[in-house]
Amino acid sequence: MESMYLLVPLSVLLVFVIGVIFWWSVRNGQFDDLEGPGYRVLMDDDDLGNKSADSAGQEPSPGEKGNTEILR
Repeated sequence: MESMYLLVPLSVLLVFVIGVIFWWSVRNGQFDDLEGPGYRVLMDDDDLGNKSADSAGQEPSPGEKGNTEILR
């Protein structure tokens, strides 16, 4: 029974600390966009540059030319 005098205040303090940390993270925008960074990693912007240079009839830049040679 004497351990309850220690455990109950510690559990209340722990819940309070977790609540403060959660409140801080919500206020600072940690939960604003959970899926956006994952989609940005998967999007491949290199293909857009190669298609626009090829469709315009222009020679691709040296960086793009190296990428297209690897793909072919």
